[in-house]
Amino acid sequence: MNKVTSVDGTTIAFDRAGSGPAIVFVVGAFNDRSTCAPLADALASDHTVITYDRRGRGDSGDTRPYAIEREIEDLDALIAEAGESAAVFGYSSGAILALRAAERGSAITRLALYEPPADLDGRAARPAGIVDRLAALVAEGRRGDAVQLFQRELIGMPEQVLAQIRQAPFFGALEEFAQSVVYDATIVVEGVTRAGLSNVDTATLVISGSASFLDLPEAARVVAEALPNGRHHSLDGQTHDIVTEVVAPVVRGFLAE
Repeated sequence: MNKVTSVDGTTIAFDRAGSGPAIVFVVGAFNDRSTCAPLADALASDHTVITYDRRGRGDSGDTRPYAIEREIEDLDALIAEAGESAAVFGYSSGAILALRAAERGSAITRLALYEPPADLDGRAARPAGIVDRLAALVAEGRRGDAVQLFQRELIGMPEQVLAQIRQAPFFGALEEFAQSVVYDATIVVEGVTRAGLSNVDTATLVISGSASFLDLPEAARVVAEALPNGRHHSLDGQTHDIVTEVVAPVVRGFLAE
């Protein structure tokens, strides 16, 4: 494990492997740097791969107050560690974060995005006050309730599934992410706009699974169309989960273009 210090003094933990052009992996809610490790390992023969714990989770630190700009600074620090520039793979809410970084001018050579939960056309009503409600639950020590509020209102899980998850042996691990889901909710709610995406000239591949849930496949298509140099790639039968043996060849081919 390595560490880099972001602009505001927050320590960001990361792993680095491989050699060649760099790619940084930005994960989503309830994820840490281990989430994309299998995909990173699959690409390490051709690339320098960097996986990291976003602030507020895993081995990374955290500094309040939170702002998306602070997370962009974290990503910029990792890109600087990789060299002058790097490709970025963004997963779920991490894909929106990657797009926001590209909008802001981060030194990103290529963007590969897996199912950003974007809503460019206002088709999905965001739950009222969700960020404040999540933050209040975490402040009260009700981490499990915060996890389930996120799952219920931002992911759309049914009550029966939520009850099963609450009793599952892995639920304690999900509670460890409670503070960070406040950050992911902020990213999803603030999101991206057509106007912002129109300024992103970076070559971008937006990937989705044909069997994914909610409107994620359609959201991926819409985001790709809104980007000047974007295109959409649908993976037949895939869901919101990253299956390395399916996704790696697609990402490798895109990076080689």
